[in-house]
Amino acid sequence: MSRSVLIVEDEPEVAAALREGLQGEGYEVAIATTGEDAFFRISTETFGVVLLDLALPGRDGLDVLRALRRRDVETRVLILTARDALADRVAGLDAGADDYLVKPFAFAELVARLRALERRSRVAGPTLAQADLQVDLWSRKVSRAGRTIELTAREFTLLEHLLRSAGQVVSRDTLAREVWQERERTPTLDNVIDAHIARLRKKVDDEAFDGRLIHTVRGVGFVVRAEAS
Repeated sequence: MSRSVLIVEDEPEVAAALREGLQGEGYEVAIATTGEDAFFRISTETFGVVLLDLALPGRDGLDVLRALRRRDVETRVLILTARDALADRVAGLDAGADDYLVKPFAFAELVARLRALERRSRVAGPTLAQADLQVDLWSRKVSRAGRTIELTAREFTLLEHLLRSAGQVVSRDTLAREVWQERERTPTLDNVIDAHIARLRKKVDDEAFDGRLIHTVRGVGFVVRAEAS
């Protein structure tokens, strides 16, 4: 993970203090003060991690995060906010945050969490597997029969969700809600889901591999399971 940090914070004193402290730890630091500015910079520049406040002028930080994940932006995001309710933490993590830290916090803890994110990006982590398919959740590496499979961020999230429910049918309603962060299905979204499933199946169930893993249950949804030999 790059040691460049974007601080998204509308309080000048807080932003300045974070910048000074992080620069002292060897990080390259940039600052955005609005949600729109943050969205533009994260979409067009490369940062190792984003420190994202939620209460921002114009566009809420949670909305920015959801929009970025919908566009398959994988930049790690650590939420820094005064919102300390359990529901807020769950909403932030479900929206795609990699970590969540409540203000006020000790600067040493922030640095420790940044280091943890760096380690997570380098070290092989827990895996999901089905037959000869292997998915490393931390490095986001996917392979089948020892051969690397290149997936987009959205395809990876979709495959991860299917694998976590391996052997169980996952409905389009569930995929719309959990993967696309949409409350309701629409015909257009169904087409998008089907298109992603088709591309994912083409990669994971390539004819070079032994047997199909991604199956369609007509009128219900999709399931990952190994074909009986």
